[in-house]
Amino acid sequence: MKHFVFVPILFFGVAVGSAAQAQRSQTPMMGWSSWNTFRVNISESLIKETADSMVAKGLKAAGYANVNIDDGYFGGRDGNERLISHPKKFPNGMKAVADYIHSRGLKAGIYSEAGNNTCGSMYDNDAFGLGVGFFGHEEQDVQTFFDEWDYDYIKVDFCGADRLRLDEKTQYTRIWNAIQSSAKAKAGGEIRFNICRWAFPGTWVTKVGGSWRISADIRNSFSGNQGGLLGVRDIFEQNLYLAAYASPGRFNDMDMMQVGRGMTDDEEKSHFGLWCIMSSPLMVGCDLRTIPRSTLDIITNSEVIALNQDTLGLQAQVISRSGHCIVVAKPVETRRGAVRAVALFNGEDAPKTLRITFKDVQLGGKVKVRDLWAKTDVGLFDGYYETLVPAHGAAMLRLEGESAFDKRCYQGEDAFMNAYTAIVDGYSGARAEEASDAAASGGYIMSRLGGSPENWAEFRDVYVSQGGKYIFKLHYYSPESRSLLVIVNGTEHRMANLTSGGGGSQAEASIEVELRQGSNVIRLANPTGMAPDVDMFEIKPL
Repeated sequence: MKHFVFVPILFFGVAVGSAAQAQRSQTPMMGWSSWNTFRVNISESLIKETADSMVAKGLKAAGYANVNIDDGYFGGRDGNERLISHPKKFPNGMKAVADYIHSRGLKAGIYSEAGNNTCGSMYDNDAFGLGVGFFGHEEQDVQTFFDEWDYDYIKVDFCGADRLRLDEKTQYTRIWNAIQSSAKAKAGGEIRFNICRWAFPGTWVTKVGGSWRISADIRNSFSGNQGGLLGVRDIFEQNLYLAAYASPGRFNDMDMMQVGRGMTDDEEKSHFGLWCIMSSPLMVGCDLRTIPRSTLDIITNSEVIALNQDTLGLQAQVISRSGHCIVVAKPVETRRGAVRAVALFNGEDAPKTLRITFKDVQLGGKVKVRDLWAKTDVGLFDGYYETLVPAHGAAMLRLEGESAFDKRCYQGEDAFMNAYTAIVDGYSGARAEEASDAAASGGYIMSRLGGSPENWAEFRDVYVSQGGKYIFKLHYYSPESRSLLVIVNGTEHRMANLTSGGGGSQAEASIEVELRQGSNVIRLANPTGMAPDVDMFEIKPL
């Protein structure tokens, strides 16, 4: 099925005003895409009217810069195997449409398939989607999309490629290499590349994609799985432990938004707010010509958008969770500062009082709390802040402490797991992954670490304000004697004979390590055998 991912080819500066700014290539894409509402039933007039609506209704001013044409524009290939547009839907051709979008001060996006046949040809009986995919035409189609038609973004699906049993990494890398070789890219133009593989494809994608889908397609519902489509809550929960794979210009894509298509205001606020704080692309999928005023007010909230477009490019991480009530947070504005963005998400069916404890986000002293939906300061608080959150709602907060202190506890499930992939069909190699464990400190652990030289995990920003000797304390599970390499900035430390016994018992072990002032990289590995399951580790100065 489908969605988007973007890849910056060359970065260039864009003038920035307020939070309702023009977006930059190192922040998530903002815009509109045709699929959710129109599927293959699109036309030149629809796309032009949508571009007009983005300008007239203030979306462009709020930062929504992209008009993305999804599946349904194809007209097959000509006698020279070159792509052509549908003669009735797009009678003036795709270049004319891109030119019109550009004339409105917007970016133009388009769609293709990694294999041969598009998703629309399979699921919407669009015969024009047969044989129009990238497979076997990579360089030729890149030239058409970017050098001839002058598009700025492409979403590449995997329906046909899946049928052909193509290797994701090989085919998407081939397409990416072709994009980099296009005349537009070589001339300094920006092309954003979205990999639509419906699950986190593997860590290779962080070097190829600008964004990549992490889930099945979104359905127009707050929750639930129907026909393989997932609700808002389900997609959010699939993305909770993927923050390590996001960075400026490279983002986990939670799919096009279903705002404006019938959810309640509280559900739409949750949908939009969570997509913002998780640094997902913000692609509106409703009919912009008839978008409700209430939805417009939600998706043009400049203070919530600012969390998504924050230049640090961080994805929020789990602070606490109980059932479907989940608190996530991230630093914003300054990485080592005393400002945090927080979402208190109530995914349950009744109102809940949710709390953020300030020490859990490394804030000290009095903390100023701002309600981003209301755009008002709530007050100064000691220790924690809590509020009643409606069913299916999300409180979006900005916290500013009097001080900030170093993080001391790192959850195993938050690591960059080098061999991790969510595509497991036919996968036989060792790969670490997050796993549920009710007894663990965060309810999750890192499991299946080790067993090969490639199956390691890293914490890439273990920051200490003062360098020196520290105690590294590991909290782990191991029913048998196992060992672990702790590699600190390239220096190896071996922890041997780690066993916690059976019955799900947890144990602790400590070593002394040297940390430099500033950011440190700590890698956990066992190249020859399985490592213990990791709940967390603590860093304490001697």
